Amino acid sequence: MFDLIIIGAGPGGYELAASAAAHGLTVGIAERDLLGGTCLNRGCIPTKALCRNAEVVNLMREAAQWGVTAGSITVDFATAMARKNEVVTQLRQGVDLLMKQPGITVLEGEAALVDAHTVDVAGTCHQAKHIVIATGSAPRGLPIAGADLCMTSDDILALDTLPPSLCIVGGGVIGMEFAAIFQSFGVEVTVIEYCKEILPPFDKDIAKRLKTVLAKRGIKVITSAAVKAVTQADNGLMVTYDAKGKEQSVTAHSVLMSVGRQPVLPAGLDTVGVTLGRRGIEVDDHMRTNVESIYAIGDVNGRMMLAHAASAQGEVALAHILGKPSGIRLDIVPSAVFTVPELSMVGLTEEQCTEREMNVLVKKSFFRSNGKAISMAEPDGLVKMIVDADTRKIVGCHICGAHAADLIQEVVMAMNADVTVDCLAEAIHGHPTLTEVVLAAARQF
Repeated sequence: MFDLIIIGAGPGGYELAASAAAHGLTVGIAERDLLGGTCLNRGCIPTKALCRNAEVVNLMREAAQWGVTAGSITVDFATAMARKNEVVTQLRQGVDLLMKQPGITVLEGEAALVDAHTVDVAGTCHQAKHIVIATGSAPRGLPIAGADLCMTSDDILALDTLPPSLCIVGGGVIGMEFAAIFQSFGVEVTVIEYCKEILPPFDKDIAKRLKTVLAKRGIKVITSAAVKAVTQADNGLMVTYDAKGKEQSVTAHSVLMSVGRQPVLPAGLDTVGVTLGRRGIEVDDHMRTNVESIYAIGDVNGRMMLAHAASAQGEVALAHILGKPSGIRLDIVPSAVFTVPELSMVGLTEEQCTEREMNVLVKKSFFRSNGKAISMAEPDGLVKMIVDADTRKIVGCHICGAHAADLIQEVVMAMNADVTVDCLAEAIHGHPTLTEVVLAAARQF
């Protein structure tokens, strides 16, 4: 009998396996596909590799405008995809090596729950004191005519040639990242979003800033539009949508359906009696389901579909299994969008603060006033910080600009340490650095 069986070897699963083994537990980890899960094989990592290639393409174009010549500027998509595959392979080999450490047994095949302590993997039953479900998520589609004509995020990452034009249904994180990537490679891109603004979870000021920047680069963004159907046309695929009561259409060579993801649920949940909710498997603050020995982490519980959230939830579950307290703050989780410029956020948006009738102060600082940003030719961007007027604690921060995904971590640390904005403002920051944009926002309070 194992101490722990984990179903799913994505970031939440394999990092939990390594941590549990380091604590002396015997671990079985079941995976039906490739180690690393969606994030490594069909999500976070391959898209970031392509984002980097797209960034290089943009820099080459800018260099030409500055009079710097380094040979002809070419957009070699095949080379970019080959590099993406190399990155994924290298990292997957690292996960494979990690899973070879003492105490971990990889169980290959489809897993199904048999009872509260038994998992069937490819026809063989394995028992454990505790079970953690970490089966992740899969692309979700719209229930419309012609949905089968559209690519998913999995499909678009397997392309070997560039489509001349691309319509993306959905202006969320995945949709906007692909929009920025393919536009950089010279593809004509149109994004259709149902909500009033792209990136609905993000602060409106930040989302609008990104929309403006991307529009200048030639990406057409249509908001407040409900897609009704996708049909074959003489010159590609026609996407029909309703905007303000008027039916309109866009024609493109290819269509990407990017309207979110849905949990992948293992077989046997109903047999064991695990409770499902609207978003996925229901769990408590320890990530435990209604069945005492079974936990669920990551996308499958639908709380926050981010790889690092899955990893953190795994640590919370492990602490509970070991009977130890966990200091991880699951209410303070950064998120990012790797467009150009990048976006990042942590905590509440200004709109959420207003809805909760919170007494807050809001200040902004701009990349155009930062020496490092100007030197990098990255003047587009801002930092928006939200502080509780009574406690002076930071309750939210939103960044649009170069290296936003890295810059947000300083604010995450301040929030996690429960310090005031004054502590951040009093900390000496190096010059010239982009972190001074965060400092400038903090000092305004």
